[in-house]
Amino acid sequence: MAFNIFQHLSRAPTNPGKGKAERQFDVADLYRGPLGEAGNATPDTGVALDEKLRQAYFWIVNSAVISPHYDIEYNDAPPQSFTLGDSRSVLTLPSAQSYSSFILLPLLTFATRGKCLLIGGPGRGKTASAILMGILGGYSVKEVRRAMQHGHPQMTVADLLGNPLPADLVQAQSMNDIRIAWRDWLGMRVKIVDEYNRIPTRTQSALLTVMGDNYAEMLNHLFECPDAAWYLTANDDRGGGTYQVIEALRDRIDVVVQALAFNPRFLGDLLTRIEENVRPETMVPPQIIFTPAETDRLHSDIRAVEVPEGVRRRIEFFASQFEFCEFGGAQFEYKTKDTVRLAGIEWSTVTGADNGRDRLKDLGCQTTNGLSVRALMSLLLYAKALAYFRGEVAVGLEDVRQVLPFVLHDRLAPDLDAPFFEQPGHGIYRSDRLGWLRRLFDLSCDEFNRLNLDQDDPVGQLSAEFSAGLEGLGAGEVRARLQKIERLVTEWGGGHKLYGHLYDDLLKLKYLHQRYTNYLRWLGSR
Repeated sequence: MAFNIFQHLSRAPTNPGKGKAERQFDVADLYRGPLGEAGNATPDTGVALDEKLRQAYFWIVNSAVISPHYDIEYNDAPPQSFTLGDSRSVLTLPSAQSYSSFILLPLLTFATRGKCLLIGGPGRGKTASAILMGILGGYSVKEVRRAMQHGHPQMTVADLLGNPLPADLVQAQSMNDIRIAWRDWLGMRVKIVDEYNRIPTRTQSALLTVMGDNYAEMLNHLFECPDAAWYLTANDDRGGGTYQVIEALRDRIDVVVQALAFNPRFLGDLLTRIEENVRPETMVPPQIIFTPAETDRLHSDIRAVEVPEGVRRRIEFFASQFEFCEFGGAQFEYKTKDTVRLAGIEWSTVTGADNGRDRLKDLGCQTTNGLSVRALMSLLLYAKALAYFRGEVAVGLEDVRQVLPFVLHDRLAPDLDAPFFEQPGHGIYRSDRLGWLRRLFDLSCDEFNRLNLDQDDPVGQLSAEFSAGLEGLGAGEVRARLQKIERLVTEWGGGHKLYGHLYDDLLKLKYLHQRYTNYLRWLGSR
């Protein structure tokens, strides 16, 4: 009976009405045989990989990890919303298939070979969720548990990576003669580090090398690790661990997911598990376990999902809001928050001098930093993964909106003294990081629409002209384009306040001007 309860998979499609996602031609398709002709179907089951991924999600959320929190909301019609309580809290009933972030984001991490941090109090399913991802990768429960790295204050680099063989240490004539007994977990495609913020700083540096560069190093010996999905857990991501997590290690994390509290209305499910003596990780249906070849194909298919220009432009506009700091440097290129950070100047000193702009309107005033290249790449990859999971062939704006807070959770730091947080009803965003980030993206999209940048984007037009290539351009045309750039810069300098998106546009114009200037000089030298 327990077997049937916990291993049941619905025969109905998980996403009714979705057609098969179209794929671009891949030369590897020539070698897949007749079972490979069905897009991304798997040879074992004939089920497309995106459907298999959804089957895994629904099995976990319905039979394994009890997570009735559908916080990633989609709508195909206006949803019903209800206002409750003295705080006027809004409860929304989505009108389309919606998801639990605590299950979906780890699963997307599995599909993208990303790095996911699971945070929350003890006993909320963080480790259990990570173990399930290891089993989906084809490992047994014993293999996953034995390979899991448990952070503790005495953890050494040897504990993490391996040990030199004692006999070699005695007999070796050089470092190259010493063999290393590497730890087995280094070769796995799913890696789990429990309570990573209890690992000593020196050992964190060794972990950073494995996470960031996919190799381990010891005594001049290297171990090349395969591409893997990473799962790290922490009971408290705000300093509750034994050691401060080094900044570079935190920056390697792609998404942060919070394990929400257990809802006692589902106590009956726990009672069933006790009475039937069942642990969900031992009952994973074989139909949702992925082979190494399938995970490779899954990752490839996700990367092939299109990001339409309109969506990309809104991501660009959003990202351009935050790095600019008008009083950060004298030279234009150095007017950034990173310049201030590197100089070690108190943030309040800089904000006190910045009195020319509307600090409530300027979204950049809400943060103390900008976005790194790695953060933007993570955002694009997870947006692709979410669209693929939903059976779409292109990323939608809502995919970006839903995944963005989890990607930027630890990467975009709020300035809690900013005027935005003083506004009525905004104080709650001081503690609700996810809600604040989603609100920030909504405000950015509203400003993008207000400026009509879909239709009126002179920098985009100049960029498109340049992207067409310089071959065959005469000196007259080049000079005309240089004049266009100079006129636009002059127009924007006519009393306009500087905001982040204008700053990035001006730097792009300077880049284009320099490229045309160099080309014009080359023409003159011929």
